[in-house]
Amino acid sequence: MVNNKNVLILHFTVLIWGFTGVLGGLLSISAIHLVWYRVLIAALSLFIYFIFTGKSIHVDKEKLIQFFMVGGVVGIHWVLFFHSIKISTVSVTLVTLSSLTLFTSILEPIINKTKISKADVGIGLIIILGIYLIFKFEFQYVWGIVFGLGAALCASIFSILNARMVKMTSPTVITFYEMLGAFFWVSVIMLLRGDFNAEMWLTDADWAYILLLGVVCTAIAYVLGVAVMKELSAFTVALTTNMEPIYGILLAMLIFGQQETMSLGFYMGAVIILGAVFLYPYVKVKIENRERKLINRKLH
Repeated sequence: MVNNKNVLILHFTVLIWGFTGVLGGLLSISAIHLVWYRVLIAALSLFIYFIFTGKSIHVDKEKLIQFFMVGGVVGIHWVLFFHSIKISTVSVTLVTLSSLTLFTSILEPIINKTKISKADVGIGLIIILGIYLIFKFEFQYVWGIVFGLGAALCASIFSILNARMVKMTSPTVITFYEMLGAFFWVSVIMLLRGDFNAEMWLTDADWAYILLLGVVCTAIAYVLGVAVMKELSAFTVALTTNMEPIYGILLAMLIFGQQETMSLGFYMGAVIILGAVFLYPYVKVKIENRERKLINRKLH
């Protein structure tokens, strides 16, 4: 019963994450301004959370630098993600972002110096086929796809690094400092580009959307996500998280309507990518179980 409740909370959290793309499409400001506000509000929200819970945010200098640098990657990821939405559609960006699995299958063994998984290679090749179909049939959104792939690459890098850092530090503390790091690096980029200008002023509607994005879709969703992930298996979490692009696309179609209608080729590519991403946990578990059985037989 408790697990069912946690699964429902996780689905609700993933639905909120899927809604971030829609908010990116609704906000009138540019991607870099949007991210600047988002990480600032998220950091302030988490700081308030720490004050109310009385939890310590103390970390040593070495970890602080690590979190700030990874925060920079997180900031770039979001700038690329929202810029992709601005120049293409929510659907194109969310499906392209699913290539995160492909990049992780390549980068994780390199960064962690581990053996390359057969399941990772197989799923990666299927995802490449799906991306090729989207490129072929939605070539007018070529730059949206390129920026979406860049966002997926950055997401893969910070996900791998976070998986290592979370073993030594609280995930909420990591997120707080990464939000501060993202805010710092995005501010530096904006300063160098002269982006602190009148274009970053928010309309009344923008204020509502940006607060929703920063507080609900970032800070609250993260705290909820971490809380239930402690109770659920990694397999359940991986499978449920894969619903994010589907929830996002459905919400985008509901809100933006005709604007989100794509070609048959796009949907073929999307089905291939999302199908591969969904099958990934099943295939990985089956291959790992088979390899474990072979090792046990050799030992006995």
